[in-house]
Amino acid sequence: MVIIGLLRASARALRGRHLVEMLVLAGVYLAVARLGLSLATVGGNVSPVWPPTGVALAALVLRGPVLWPGVFLGACLATLSTGAPPAVVLGVATGNTLAMVLGALLTRRLRMDADLSRIRDVVVLCVGAGAVCTGVSSLVGPLCLFWGGVLPWEQMGHAVWVWWVGDMMGVLVVAPPLLVLSRPAWPARLGEALALSGLTTVLGVGIFLFRNSQPGLAHAASFLLFPISALAALRFGPRGAALATLAISAVAIVGTVRGQGPFSSGNVAQDLLVLQLFIVINAVTGQLLAAASEERRRAVERLQLLATTVRGVHEGVFIAEVVGPGRLRTVFANEALSMLLGRPPEEMVDQDPCLLYGDQDPRLTQRVHSALQAGESLCVEVTVPRRDGRIVSTEVLLSPVRATGGDVSHFVATHRDITATKELQARLVAAERVAAVGTLAAGVGHEINNPLAYLVLNLESASRALSENGMMAMRDVQASVRGALEGAERIRLIVRDLQVFSRQGDQERSLVDLNALVPPAVRIISHALRHRARLVEEFGPVPKVLGSEARLGQVLLNLLVNAMQAVPEGNPSLHEVRVRTSTDVTGRARVDVVDTGVGIAPQVMSRIFEPFFTTKPSGEGTGLGLAICQQIVRTHGGDLEVRSEEGKGSVFTMYLPAAPVQVEVPPRPVPRSKVPMPSTGRRGRVLVVDDEPRLAQSMRLLLEPYHDVVTATRGQDALALVAAGNRFDVILCDLQMPEIDGAALFRRLGVMAPELIERVVFISGGAYTAETRGFIETVQNLVLEKPVRPEVLMASVDAALAALDSRDEDEREPVVARAGGARH
Repeated sequence: MVIIGLLRASARALRGRHLVEMLVLAGVYLAVARLGLSLATVGGNVSPVWPPTGVALAALVLRGPVLWPGVFLGACLATLSTGAPPAVVLGVATGNTLAMVLGALLTRRLRMDADLSRIRDVVVLCVGAGAVCTGVSSLVGPLCLFWGGVLPWEQMGHAVWVWWVGDMMGVLVVAPPLLVLSRPAWPARLGEALALSGLTTVLGVGIFLFRNSQPGLAHAASFLLFPISALAALRFGPRGAALATLAISAVAIVGTVRGQGPFSSGNVAQDLLVLQLFIVINAVTGQLLAAASEERRRAVERLQLLATTVRGVHEGVFIAEVVGPGRLRTVFANEALSMLLGRPPEEMVDQDPCLLYGDQDPRLTQRVHSALQAGESLCVEVTVPRRDGRIVSTEVLLSPVRATGGDVSHFVATHRDITATKELQARLVAAERVAAVGTLAAGVGHEINNPLAYLVLNLESASRALSENGMMAMRDVQASVRGALEGAERIRLIVRDLQVFSRQGDQERSLVDLNALVPPAVRIISHALRHRARLVEEFGPVPKVLGSEARLGQVLLNLLVNAMQAVPEGNPSLHEVRVRTSTDVTGRARVDVVDTGVGIAPQVMSRIFEPFFTTKPSGEGTGLGLAICQQIVRTHGGDLEVRSEEGKGSVFTMYLPAAPVQVEVPPRPVPRSKVPMPSTGRRGRVLVVDDEPRLAQSMRLLLEPYHDVVTATRGQDALALVAAGNRFDVILCDLQMPEIDGAALFRRLGVMAPELIERVVFISGGAYTAETRGFIETVQNLVLEKPVRPEVLMASVDAALAALDSRDEDEREPVVARAGGARH
């Protein structure tokens, strides 16, 4: 039935070319079978040397199992030549063919490569096609001979063993050369190949074709063939190993049959079986060694390719070896990393790579340490100091490399320079913030114009009353001035709200109270929204978060602008925008911005956070607002979610993790939020430095009844006064001035008159540069925010004088004590 099935399959695939190949295969099979039968040692039908097995297996592996009829025909002719009955001929041919078809199918199923360049290929050939599949023919053949009366039962076991050894010899010695030479190619080192061939021939002939009077010496000499096979395998791969094995086997078999060589004892049948053991060991060793050498060569080539690629990539790469729990040692750093960090590669090798990053945020350090301990991948953004002092932003991808046993042996870190990207993102964030505030510009202008109008009217009324009625109109003048002050106070509050959302580059993290952040955003948008919907504030208990007040304020303002634009104009009584703060079940701070507008279509919902995606008409939106909001929230460790139903409105929810510490610790011992109350101190000498002459004059008029005041409108003028020997009890100094600003003036005073730097009180209209913000954060002196209320300015001067007098008293006390001690 098996043969019938194979016949049907072959008949469907049979072509003229296949028929020719089958006939050629049958002829070759018959020729080498006659050679093998000439060495038969069991009943003239079973030989320990059976090359047809290797020929048949190589043909079916290379050309496909469809050529099996050629094997079957060759086996039939070979068995028939021994005089066996037709039934025995068919049985033996069927067993031989079936074994080779199974071997070919098994090698295909296990994806054995014909070049035998992998260890697994050699194992599949030796164990699968050799040891296992040849067992079929070694069982079927002797049984058929026994049933046909050709082989007595007493010789059955020996016949099975000899048959299997012969087939194994064919698979291990004959098949490999045919497989590896299916793609002929000249060796790269032809001279070395010829020399090795000559040496193999000389040794083989000398050992096996000459009778030696000392058998022990002959056996010892046979071991010289193993290094020859190993050398052929290492230098020329599977081709060299296969050809060396074939040559050694041929010489050994000829010599043993002739009764010569170390394996000759006078019993050819026994000698050939022992010789086959020598040939099998030599063949398997050579092929395994060649495959291992090829695998190593390919691995080295891949490593060289990888090393060349890593050296040439534009991203910085280092490879670090794990030397202990959470501890690494750099073993490789490419040129791109060297250029990124401004350090030579040899300086980074053999060092702990964590030292390259300098001081980082403790939370980031903990994340990296946890990833190293767990052997996990990690992607973070870090700022790295260069050797020249410049700071670069880089995205680091840390990946573990696991050894064969599964333990992490190395970590690979790639560094992508994102400095330009971060700068572009900062500009986009600033542009989007300006766009959001610009959308509300008309409403903000209206909010400023109202108090500005009655400020101007009240001042005009007071001026007219004084010019027309003199002192008789004092009560009306006072009322007008109070009204003007109220208008000025409203303008101050509006400007303060705008400052929250207009700070540039404010990345400093501090405790932020979201309940305190909502009102400024609501006040800014209230005028623009009143014609569309009611604005409702709903405050609940919410934990403080660690973040940037300006960035989170921008997110809140953008969400309110989106809610406003989602509500159609004309029916404010039918719509509502609600801002709600609360705490979610996990303890995170939660802010909901709810609107009853048009909602978001389902097909749009999945894209609303994509950069530059917008559904607004051209010119009305950049498509960056929600993308930037999501980016800001994520950098704060939070999430931004949206729920919407078309035609019913949307809910944007911002989740932020609660700060670990809910009470802020003052960064300096001098708190700026507490300004001392005015006191009746002594008369002092005050220097006012401000580049706005009218503002300097106003402060002089306010302080002059109580103090001696000198004004300067440039930093150079103030320094000239000090250089001329003038000394002041208090210096009121503006921070933002041309040429020499407040910070530069402060540093120069430290050189010219160090005793004056503690007497400086700064006045700031807003820190617009990173240098100014850094100075404000580090200086210990009091900083007042413009516009400064009169009572606050006077109280600050009195407090500075009181502190000066207190320091003078502390300095005088030790002198009195020493004088008293002298009298005793």
